[in-house]
Amino acid sequence: MKKRIILAIIGLVVVIGILAGVKALQIGAMIKQGKSFVPPPETVNSTLVKSTSWPADLTAVGTLTAVQGVTIAADLAAKVVKIEFEPGAQVKKGDLLVRQDTSSEEAQLPGLQAQVKLASNELERARKMVAERIISQADYDKAVAAHDQALSAVNSTRAVIDKKTIRAPFGGRLGIRQVNLGQMLREGDPIVTLQTLSPIFVDFSLPQQQLARLQHGQPVRVTCDAVPGETISGRITTINPLIDSDTRNIKVEATLANKSARLRPGMFVNVAVGLPAQRNILAIPTTAVLYAPYGDSVFVIEAQKQGKKGLVLRQQFVRLGEKRGDFIAVTSGLKEGESIVTTGVFKLRNGQAAVVDNKLAPNFQLAPKPENN
Repeated sequence: MKKRIILAIIGLVVVIGILAGVKALQIGAMIKQGKSFVPPPETVNSTLVKSTSWPADLTAVGTLTAVQGVTIAADLAAKVVKIEFEPGAQVKKGDLLVRQDTSSEEAQLPGLQAQVKLASNELERARKMVAERIISQADYDKAVAAHDQALSAVNSTRAVIDKKTIRAPFGGRLGIRQVNLGQMLREGDPIVTLQTLSPIFVDFSLPQQQLARLQHGQPVRVTCDAVPGETISGRITTINPLIDSDTRNIKVEATLANKSARLRPGMFVNVAVGLPAQRNILAIPTTAVLYAPYGDSVFVIEAQKQGKKGLVLRQQFVRLGEKRGDFIAVTSGLKEGESIVTTGVFKLRNGQAAVVDNKLAPNFQLAPKPENN
């Protein structure tokens, strides 16, 4: 009995040993195969690093302001009896906007005009009589004063009527109505905003070191999220003579054409002041850059070394500069004539084999105009 148990144990150990040996051989073969495995080359788009010249610009963030913009308010306290404008309408200088109650002044005006007529007649008689020395010079002076007082009363009443007849001080576009018919307005109560939209100002600031490079009439280019894909041109019209003592910046104002009225006061825009000088830079597509917290990099395409055929990728860290359109400037890390990968860099790794295929490569542009889909 004991012999059978011992033989069974020995047989079990032998079987386990055989299985373990087979498994070890399989694992060894898999490890050897993994070490010798070469991944297939990655298909990439490529472009050559080229030197190009970009106009030298001074860039800033600006704010649009109206050439003329006010909140029209009541000059005198009175009730609104008529509203003559539509909110958001375009008006001309002198257009009637609001009528306030002038019934009291209009009722007084005929009597005051009659007094002026009477005073004029008396003044004419006094002028003849003083010439003939019938009355004294003092009586003539009293007649002149009476005439002037009567005329002043008429002019004062007409001025009150004019102030209660509110008109547009200049041409522009009206805003939201802030009064209602029958509302009792107090002095200074707002009625409606009025803005001149074309042309329009853009105000921005630049460091004081750039003052020598600025001059009146210098061209500026403005881009805005509200007008995507378009660049609005203008010129510098004012350079503030005072430097801000807190920021050491100089304030600049440029004038832009805004015939379509799509630019509105209060918008922020990107401003580029054009300089006559040109800068030579190395420009690459922005999609060629792998952005990372520890540094930005690109993948350079090189021929494999040690006699092997094919191409290999080398990750190269770079320093980047200004961005324009689909391109970004490289200040260091690349040389002119090097070939780099332009798209899909997030899935690549250093030392990976590559095959170049530019059949479906995108068309990079300095001033792209994306379709409105």
